[in-house]
Amino acid sequence: MPEVNVEINGRKYRMACEDGQQKHLIGLAERFNRNVEQLKGAVGEIGDNRLTVMAGIAVLDELSEAERRIAALERDVLELTRAGQDIAVELENTEAQFAAKLSEAARVIESVAGVLDETAPLKS
Repeated sequence: MPEVNVEINGRKYRMACEDGQQKHLIGLAERFNRNVEQLKGAVGEIGDNRLTVMAGIAVLDELSEAERRIAALERDVLELTRAGQDIAVELENTEAQFAAKLSEAARVIESVAGVLDETAPLKS
């Protein structure tokens, strides 16, 4: 299993990861370290453990907000999908009604044409 070196709050850590995930793990560590550094800049030196816990909670807060937005978007997609399905059903019904009216109009036209044929004088 590959290992990578990451740095969080000025300390280096060796971490194992799945093959091919090295860049991803390094990117995550860099992102977390930026959160730690921002937090340290905002609250000052408060101790490594407390700082790490606060940064972890801040990251989970971001994750929670992202999950909330994803859930809202999933609800929107479901609502739009249902609306699309309703429109498709309405369109099918409208097409069926149109086809029935067109068929009825054709029947009436054929009937009128038949009457005209019966009443028209024959040419010799």
